[in-house]
Amino acid sequence: MKGTGRLRVMSAFVAPLLVCVYAQAVEAQGEPTSSASRSSAKFPGRWDLTMEIPSRERPSWLELTEHEGRLEALMVGFWGHATPTGKIQLKDGAIEFSAPEDAGFPEGTLFKARLVDGGLVGTATTPNGASWRWTGRRAPDFARNRAPRWGAPIPLFDGKDLAGWTFVDPTRASNWSVEDGTLVMHGKGSEIATTSKFQDFKLHVEFNCGPMANSGIFLRGRYEFQIETDSANDPPERRMGGVYGFIAPTHALPRTPNVWQSYDITLVGRTITVVHDGEIVIDRREIPGITGSALDSNEGSPGPIYLQGAEGGRVAFRNIVITPAQ
Repeated sequence: MKGTGRLRVMSAFVAPLLVCVYAQAVEAQGEPTSSASRSSAKFPGRWDLTMEIPSRERPSWLELTEHEGRLEALMVGFWGHATPTGKIQLKDGAIEFSAPEDAGFPEGTLFKARLVDGGLVGTATTPNGASWRWTGRRAPDFARNRAPRWGAPIPLFDGKDLAGWTFVDPTRASNWSVEDGTLVMHGKGSEIATTSKFQDFKLHVEFNCGPMANSGIFLRGRYEFQIETDSANDPPERRMGGVYGFIAPTHALPRTPNVWQSYDITLVGRTITVVHDGEIVIDRREIPGITGSALDSNEGSPGPIYLQGAEGGRVAFRNIVITPAQ
């Protein structure tokens, strides 16, 4: 994924809201009082968000922390990576902050929320006054009481057809094809996902990324593991071998085009280990939350393996095999 590669989604989202003006980020006012500090103490944590925009529900993610009596936030929008929001105000038990840039929200959108029955209930208002509702629930910690017991390996792609896969946007499905036993993405079209869903698993996948190409493997449909040859100037956590925007590999991975490479990914709860071509490049790291372009924010539920198809270039996949935990 690239943070600016979502123009078609932005167009579909912004048009119903008629957004065309800029609003400044909300500025914190004054020094925190003891009562404000006590109120803000209820908000910190990670939150899985659901945005009820005019066309449909969309996932998002928010992490609130308290620093020197003030709330600070990182937010993942409809695409992109975790980015600081505007400064947070606390008013009458509710929080207010402005949307981060390049996250899929209209520029200057103001978010407000209060705690209701342990969750967040809020509104998002654009500069021209359009508004929609959103809710948040605390993200699960995925505590595991024992090591997983692995089942039998399951091939997800037979090299012949797309049985077991579905298109996220069937109207743009022509960017995928089966060629010489490989599953090929030709860019700028639909994402593709398995019809089966998984919780904890080991995933083996081999891939061949063409020049100036970009795709990704979404684990449970929520956490993107990056594949690319077009992001050399991005930070390490947004390049090849990173959990997009959150976790960088231990060292830069080869970004040579037209070469077959492999990932072996183990995901248990929110802990990920990745082996690239036989070498460990991420070792038991925690994924904080969903990444941009996730299918949903229901982190506690099983989800599909989903391959990104909306970015540019050509990426081929083969030998996609998953071993679920029992």
